[in-house]
Amino acid sequence: MTAQPTADDPKTEAELDLDRKQEDVERSFAGPGERLEILSPDGTVRPGTEAPMSTEQVRDALRWMMLSRTVDVRAISLQRQGRMGTFSAVRGQEASVVGSSFALDPARDWIVPQYRELPGVVRHGFPLDGYLLYWMGNPAGGRVPDGVKVLPLQIALAAQLPHAVGLGWGLKLQGSESVVATYFGDGASSEGDSHEAMNLAGVMRAPVVFFLQNNGWAISTPRTKQTAAANFASRAEGYGFPGVIVDGNDLFAVYAAMREAVERARTGGGPTLIESQTYRMGAHNTADDPTRYMEPVELSGWDERDPIRRVTAWLRSQDAWDDDAEREMQAGIDRQVDEAIESAEAFAPPNPEQIYTHVYADPPERLRAQQRAALDSH
Repeated sequence: MTAQPTADDPKTEAELDLDRKQEDVERSFAGPGERLEILSPDGTVRPGTEAPMSTEQVRDALRWMMLSRTVDVRAISLQRQGRMGTFSAVRGQEASVVGSSFALDPARDWIVPQYRELPGVVRHGFPLDGYLLYWMGNPAGGRVPDGVKVLPLQIALAAQLPHAVGLGWGLKLQGSESVVATYFGDGASSEGDSHEAMNLAGVMRAPVVFFLQNNGWAISTPRTKQTAAANFASRAEGYGFPGVIVDGNDLFAVYAAMREAVERARTGGGPTLIESQTYRMGAHNTADDPTRYMEPVELSGWDERDPIRRVTAWLRSQDAWDDDAEREMQAGIDRQVDEAIESAEAFAPPNPEQIYTHVYADPPERLRAQQRAALDSH
């Protein structure tokens, strides 16, 4: 209940409004026992659970999380310098993206991303310099290399979900054991494409994992203004498949839930909706100012929810991490990011012909005619 002013502890209307806003934020997330949790914020494994990943896997996952965080910092700097367009950072959601991607096999499974899955798509084979090139506004950055099982990034909310279901349904008809993982946010879940895609996936038992990253906000709209449901995972029952809630800042919980969902899809069990309850440690993108709608009490709590801190604490407890290891890994990541930025910025500038390339494998004559006319005019 919202606190009410009393004679002993009077509250102003502004303070009561702040209380109400905080309650809205807290209602965006499940309470204790309602979601899968394995790795505690202090880096210890919760009683009755065990780490589902080996020490080597966790170190590898940590590197991807640190790479993502480093790219975020550099990309925001590049945007401020006018060297990159609007950029959506992953910061705070690294365990959500990396933990889920580690349950996928890049050789046979597909990722259908939204726009905040950098470490997942790069681990799956999408080149880092190409990813940066995309955000620099060069159409060449949207070209997925042959053999890489990733669809292009999608900015329009939920528009990728029907594509993911169509892809999964097609793979099933071909007798493939491949699984499709598609990512979207709490805001995208309010779009019609989201409901239509999940309904069709349930009917066709398509091998699709719907990975919903609930960071509590759809840009400036809190989760409580999008749905009256207690949580997003509960929607899955209406579509005829399981819904699971996980602590999205817990690498172990995300990986364990995703591994089970992938196995279910691979063996003919159909889709799963995973609601990963995570936190956006910063702005929605570089065009956003969260201080205009997020309260200071929430902004100040970001560091306590840092998923990278949680993983490094666990590795230290296993004598598998120290300051020297961190410096060495960070130095290698810095070199990798420097090289990717240099490669992206050295790429040829866009030209009119690129509007027509990579649209069709075999372009129809009408498109070829449009292309010739456009090039002749230049």
